[in-house]
Amino acid sequence: MTSAIYLAAALAEIAGCFAFWAWMKLGRSAWWIAPGMVSLALFAFLLTRVDSDAAGRAYAAYGGVYILSSLLWLWLVEHRAPDRWDMIGATMCIVGAGVILLAPRSAL
Repeated sequence: MTSAIYLAAALAEIAGCFAFWAWMKLGRSAWWIAPGMVSLALFAFLLTRVDSDAAGRAYAAYGGVYILSSLLWLWLVEHRAPDRWDMIGATMCIVGAGVILLAPRSAL
């Protein structure tokens, strides 16, 4: 369930940020801002659904998912293939996110 929430959050965040990118960098209408803001609010809401005892840890683990999802966006939406360095970096981030999220923790 956590991975599905992270993937949905990544899609919402990337779509929201892309709406601003489209407006500011691609010359699209300022009307792109409204759905972008809704998408960013959905992103924030979704991260609160992650089963974690600490917000910072949930956000840190999410970072790896965000990086991989951003590269998928690059490839599928912007039609630019990630290079090997993108993929090496994303793999390192996903491994790091897994360590953060799944490591055994001692009770304090």
